[in-house]
Amino acid sequence: MRWTAFVVIPLFLGAAFLSCQKRGAFEYTVPVEYFTLENGLKVVLSPDHTAPTVCLAVYYNIGFRIEPKDRTGFAHLFEHMMFQGSQNLGKMEFIRLVQDNGGVLNGSTRFDFTNYYEIVPAHKLETMLWAEADRMRGLDINEENLRNQQGVVKNEVKVNVLNQPYGGFPWLEMPQHANTNWYNAHNFYGDLADLDAATVEDVRNFFKTYYAPRNAALVVVGDFEIENAKLLIQKYFGPVPSIDRVQQPDISEPEQNAAKRSSKTDLLANKPALAFAYHVPDRGTPEYYAMGLLDQMLLQGDDALLRDVLVKKYGWTSGLSGGINADLGDMFDYSGPMLWTGYLFHDNAVGADQIIGAVDSVFASMGAAPVDEATLARAKVKFRSSFYDMTTSFFGFGRANLLASFALFDNDPTLINTIDRDIEKVSSVLLQQTAQKYLRKTNQTVLVILPGSGS
Repeated sequence: MRWTAFVVIPLFLGAAFLSCQKRGAFEYTVPVEYFTLENGLKVVLSPDHTAPTVCLAVYYNIGFRIEPKDRTGFAHLFEHMMFQGSQNLGKMEFIRLVQDNGGVLNGSTRFDFTNYYEIVPAHKLETMLWAEADRMRGLDINEENLRNQQGVVKNEVKVNVLNQPYGGFPWLEMPQHANTNWYNAHNFYGDLADLDAATVEDVRNFFKTYYAPRNAALVVVGDFEIENAKLLIQKYFGPVPSIDRVQQPDISEPEQNAAKRSSKTDLLANKPALAFAYHVPDRGTPEYYAMGLLDQMLLQGDDALLRDVLVKKYGWTSGLSGGINADLGDMFDYSGPMLWTGYLFHDNAVGADQIIGAVDSVFASMGAAPVDEATLARAKVKFRSSFYDMTTSFFGFGRANLLASFALFDNDPTLINTIDRDIEKVSSVLLQQTAQKYLRKTNQTVLVILPGSGS
């Protein structure tokens, strides 16, 4: 569901830094070359010659949000299947190929995509393009591999959720309480019975339907020449056959008009925990960017307003976490309905009602009057700092993640270069209006974890 266990320590150093240009005023620019192969594969190239490395990422437009009914956890199960061998690479040989060449690899399943990436020395780009195209062209799907990975995923569920204090809190549990549409509200990790029910035929149909070029985006970031990369991509991915892109299910979420509250006892927990969530504006709208700034003002950093109240003023908790698409990505790498979530682990002496009362008071103040210009300007600086860090993180993967998301969901990876302007347009009035509309009590879901015998 989150990152699998294939991360290794890289044998090379270096990082990718974005090119920035100054034209009168500071302008943050990421180089983007975008095209589509005849088979429908979207390709994004973003060269960066500051280090002799490349990050290659393949994103498939299938996540746990849109997996088949009665097959909960299937999208995640399939992520594991992609490492079980292909036409020319045997079981686990893909992993060894990357590691033996001094590289790093990983994969994950998220709301609206499953991704796979490798970070390798730049001269190994062709090798990785061949390997990714090889498993896109034909996965080794058989009964032995399926049964093996069913066991692995079931073990992962037991370790990460069922036998873990606060397992699944709140990233797995909150969507099930806050959302109404089954696609947004089911158990993404998967019911053990559903995982057992998956068949080889299910896997083959899933691969044929969702792992086709027309349902994917390929991104290359790092030290390479564009024209050479184009030739290599056409050579290895061009011949991969494609089918028509699958019709996506309706994932729309009805407006929430009444506050929701749920609680559960966790026998392994030793302290209470609390999470709150709100449905956010549609991705890419002016209100969406305003919500991103509200997140910075309320939840992110030492100067966050909720931290001032809950940590510094009352001392009920040592810290808060959360955000838009909390724990499963960022505010850009999804498509469809989403939640802004905050959560904390707190002292036994304080009750959930006290905490929520304080949270509600802070949110009410945000809607009562426009913030002053200095506060708004500070939030914009924090947002940009976070965004720039995102685009330069982990040897180019941060940039690749954004470019792949904008290609898959918007058919326009150059949107990465408009975020600065969209944030700058947010006014204090729009910020206030967004707080009034989206941080209202009737849009709130609260999840309370009560400690069990471990308290």
